[in-house]
Amino acid sequence: MNFDTWFHKQDKVIQIVLLIIPFVGWIVDLLVRWSAFLKNQSTVNLVMAIVITLFGEFWILTILDAVMIAMNNKLFLEE
Repeated sequence: MNFDTWFHKQDKVIQIVLLIIPFVGWIVDLLVRWSAFLKNQSTVNLVMAIVITLFGEFWILTILDAVMIAMNNKLFLEE
């Protein structure tokens, strides 16, 4: 699963738009988090993937991810 590499190859504006759209942002965040975990097997990536899976529909975490993408080209707590 290489969705995280595809996502990070996109332009910053496209990444932010994909995260800001309410339902699409949650799905994109899920795919990027689980793809990053499967690739790196990091504990931080696993914890954040589970948190996004369980609480991602509240939309606050995806907005935080969009802000982090705008500031430093990484999702919040992504390795």
